[in-house]
Amino acid sequence: MSGVAPIRLAIVGLGLIGGSLARALREAGAVSNIAGFDRDPEQIRIALELGVIDRAATDAADAVRGADVAVIAVPVLATAAAVAACKPGLGPNTILTDVGSTKQSVLDAVISVFGDIPPRFVAAHPIAGTEKSGVAHAKADLFRKHRLILTPHPAQDAQALATVEALWTAVGARVVKMDATRHDAIFAATSHLPHLLAYSFVDMLDQLDGADADIFPNAGGGFRDFTRIASSSPRMWHDILRANAGPVAKLLRKQIDELNSLLQMIETGDWDAMRTVFERARAARERHLTRIE
Repeated sequence: MSGVAPIRLAIVGLGLIGGSLARALREAGAVSNIAGFDRDPEQIRIALELGVIDRAATDAADAVRGADVAVIAVPVLATAAAVAACKPGLGPNTILTDVGSTKQSVLDAVISVFGDIPPRFVAAHPIAGTEKSGVAHAKADLFRKHRLILTPHPAQDAQALATVEALWTAVGARVVKMDATRHDAIFAATSHLPHLLAYSFVDMLDQLDGADADIFPNAGGGFRDFTRIASSSPRMWHDILRANAGPVAKLLRKQIDELNSLLQMIETGDWDAMRTVFERARAARERHLTRIE
């Protein structure tokens, strides 16, 4: 934020994302003071101890009072409660934003609190994270070279949008904008369904005979790569999948059809057809992903 005075920041929800944003903005020199609140006193204690925040607020309204920008960084199903808790402390010029992985559900939550979407609310989603959770794992470089999605709404205040975009740019994120509905369809495919499949696969294996003695001890690197995201926060991903249930269910039905097709190939010995699927999938991954990895 070259040439712009540092802002007063509030973070409501001191987890990996909220904590990392606080650290990144401080390192970028974009903030003058950071107030923080979390429903878990231990997260507040750690955030203070690590210097992630300057002031521990007594509640959400206290955290956002006097802030230039207030960030809601809670599980998506907790958004409405967090916004309602912040509302008494919000000033007329405070920019309110979020980091939720679903956007239409967040907009609906904001409407449930305010009756409509305030012009100075900016919906945002950083495409970054790890399987770790909690402020102790916050990293100042978490967002560097990662995408940040903004989903402007019809009542959007242009200055508020520009301020939030500048903050994310300051921490090294690559900002793109899209419609909230399109966002939710895209991330159902690229993030939400993969997490569902990873959790389901590990759970299925854990219920097999020999899981402890033979199956998991012999798992190799490919297994660890495929299942890494099943170590993510179950509560967070439960909330995300519930908030984006429609698009995920639509894709899951397609995935089940694909698996049934593969099962039929195995049962009928149609190995040529299976190889065609594998070759098509490999070509698609090489075509779409190698240029952005």
